[in-house]
Amino acid sequence: MKDQAEKLREKLKNKYSQTAKTLAVVSGKGGVGKSNISINIALLLARKGKKVLLFDFDIGMGNIHVLLGTEATKTISDFLYEEISLQEIIYEGADNVSYISAGNGFTNIIELDQNMVSRLMEGLEQLQHLYDYIIFDMGAGATNSNLQILLSVDDIVVVTTPEPTSITDAYSMMKYISNLESANPFYLICNRAEKEKEGLYTLERLQLTVNKFLQKDVRLLGVLPEDTHVRKAVKLQTPFCRAFPNSNISIKLEKMVEQYLGNTGDSTFQSGTTNGFIHKFRNFFSKGRVG
Repeated sequence: MKDQAEKLREKLKNKYSQTAKTLAVVSGKGGVGKSNISINIALLLARKGKKVLLFDFDIGMGNIHVLLGTEATKTISDFLYEEISLQEIIYEGADNVSYISAGNGFTNIIELDQNMVSRLMEGLEQLQHLYDYIIFDMGAGATNSNLQILLSVDDIVVVTTPEPTSITDAYSMMKYISNLESANPFYLICNRAEKEKEGLYTLERLQLTVNKFLQKDVRLLGVLPEDTHVRKAVKLQTPFCRAFPNSNISIKLEKMVEQYLGNTGDSTFQSGTTNGFIHKFRNFFSKGRVG
């Protein structure tokens, strides 16, 4: 009987040339709707035939499994401390979106040590051949482990709201990332806007500031409205694009996903050489702390 590792090696052999596109969704502060956006982006990509893994990286404070209305009996904590494989903590959510739970209610803040990061890197190196997209729903703040992911992914989506504190915190996050070694552009979403004009002003203001002071490319994905369907979907514990596909916010987010796919070529990386994500992850890991 073939063990799990041997089965995985066979899958990798068959898919050696495919590597997942990696995407991190981040905000400068909590409460801006980042996790809801991550979940629904994953769902919309899956509906387009993509194999998607959603990785809740808000370790100890995660809520992806709650928003999906599922129960994850094993979380990232089990991977870190019980030394089981990443494959063993992957669960199926709505519309064939696979996910890894960050867990919640931990008594201590978990900061990944070198052994944990090394195991995580090895696990992700295997998983990248099994999915088209790996989406990291990042926790708030700039921890060392967060930064290692943010500086390694292919694309970063920054979520803000029109509130001044949210705008300031989003800029601070982009500045911090830019001051390190990230050359990738930022994709920007303004969420929970009362009016389209208000949201566009927020996006353009941030874009101008980042271009001027950070000399970074910012690509505007658009504005998502304040929509009561989001709150209703949260109560139902299901993604709003699934519960209310004809709602204003669902239609707008689907257009954003189509725009993103158009900008990035809608393809996974086909390469026989080292994948960019793992290559960068390994470089940052070998240097030690990035912060």
